[in-house]
Amino acid sequence: MDLVTQTTATRLPIGAPPGRVTLRWVEECLGKGAQVRMIRPLTGGVSHANHALLVESRAGSAHRLVLRRWTPDAHGRGPDFSPEREIAALALLAGSEIPTPALVAADPAGAYCDAPALLITRLVGHPPRPAPDDLPEYLIQLAAALLGVHSLNGASTMPPYVPFNRLDLRTPPKHTTRDELWTRAYEVAARPAPEAPSRFIHRDYQPDNTLWSYGRLTGVVDWSDASSGPIAVDIAQMRLHLLPRYGLAVADRFSAAFDQVSGGYSHDPYWDVRVLLDLLPEESGRIIPDPHMPLIEDYLAVLLSQLGA
Repeated sequence: MDLVTQTTATRLPIGAPPGRVTLRWVEECLGKGAQVRMIRPLTGGVSHANHALLVESRAGSAHRLVLRRWTPDAHGRGPDFSPEREIAALALLAGSEIPTPALVAADPAGAYCDAPALLITRLVGHPPRPAPDDLPEYLIQLAAALLGVHSLNGASTMPPYVPFNRLDLRTPPKHTTRDELWTRAYEVAARPAPEAPSRFIHRDYQPDNTLWSYGRLTGVVDWSDASSGPIAVDIAQMRLHLLPRYGLAVADRFSAAFDQVSGGYSHDPYWDVRVLLDLLPEESGRIIPDPHMPLIEDYLAVLLSQLGA
């Protein structure tokens, strides 16, 4: 269940298959005589066109890869939302215990492909099921995966965390019936942020950016927003995306799970408000679906109450 919908430019639709020139580049990256044997679109994402590829080398070896191409919609995310940013993140992640893709080749300027592109290894697994068989274990694994992310050295080499919503345009969602709630949320977000050390963070940590197989987490993907910033941003992102799937109680259980695996963590709801406001203004292309609005606003009301706002 997607938390937001987003408009997408038409020059490179999300499901658009790679053209012959792009496929030739892929084959050349794997060596003379390599051939793409299979192309399959991957679901999810609004700023990338992702395709699973099976490439056979001249010697007959099979390579399971993913081709990630930046859509025109990605340009609206700012200059730091770039292949170079993900390349830097994957370099930091290489050799770590976190199950993440490895970079095979890159065309960050789109010089050889029909768009800026990365070629990465394809991990085993699938997106999480709507109803995991063991929800407590699912939450524990989601929380535990973050420990390795946040402990990585080199965070200072990544772009610093900057909220998408800079608070210069304080408009509530178009379909709200509770304008005053959003006014209070903006007032909270305008407060000085709680002090927190900067760590390497995923920045878009949510269920759809994880892979699973037989109840085990097998991968964390989509590192295009990786940043140097407060770990609370990752906690708040996951809480926000668990909300429409499972409700507030499960979002709270995720915070408790992270507290458990980390050996002690106190989550400040300020970050939940800040992350929630990143969905606005809707002119940026993000739209909260109408069916989710009551749940989102009830969640926001709880957060503001916790903050005394």
